[in-house]
Amino acid sequence: MGGFSYSEGLESAVDAGLVIDEDSAASWLTDQLHLGLARSDLAVLAQAVTAWRESDDESIARLDAWVLHTRETSELRAQTVQMGRSVVEWLKSIQPQQAARATVALTYPVAFALAASFGTAPPRDIALAFAFGWAENMMQAAIKSVPLGQSAGQRILQRLAAEIPAAVDHAATLADDDRQAFSPMLAILSAQHETQYSRLFRS
Repeated sequence: MGGFSYSEGLESAVDAGLVIDEDSAASWLTDQLHLGLARSDLAVLAQAVTAWRESDDESIARLDAWVLHTRETSELRAQTVQMGRSVVEWLKSIQPQQAARATVALTYPVAFALAASFGTAPPRDIALAFAFGWAENMMQAAIKSVPLGQSAGQRILQRLAAEIPAAVDHAATLADDDRQAFSPMLAILSAQHETQYSRLFRS
């Protein structure tokens, strides 16, 4: 869905000297998983799957708006919009009837939930798949931007994979008022990336 072209601030963290090797990259991404993804997109995803299955348009619109409102930079906002659009376009080729339910542009987690809600997988399994896809993309971003070798990348992915179930389970406990996307350093790095001199990634 184009996630490979985004680093979600990691490239700026490398440029700032905050991520310099395998261990710091793994620690950075583990923190991002628990402090960012688990408290925001994973929590939205679990609710959105249920909302799509119950045809709860009001909840879908509310969740989608929340995602947009929590994207603090133009790059992060562009990423979720572009990836959401890509999911819907892909869905049109395999389940056009399901894709037709997306009557407006959707953010990535809400579009992912639309695609996944067609099957019978429980929300937890869908969230696990979403999180592992994120981990794969971010591991590749670390390999390219630090840079690191393939073996280091696989060790980072193994570490993230071990953390994902706890992150997903935490996300499932969050009510609407408990969701948050408060990651000020990530927002600052993302804003800096917009004018960074040399870039490999779109965020």
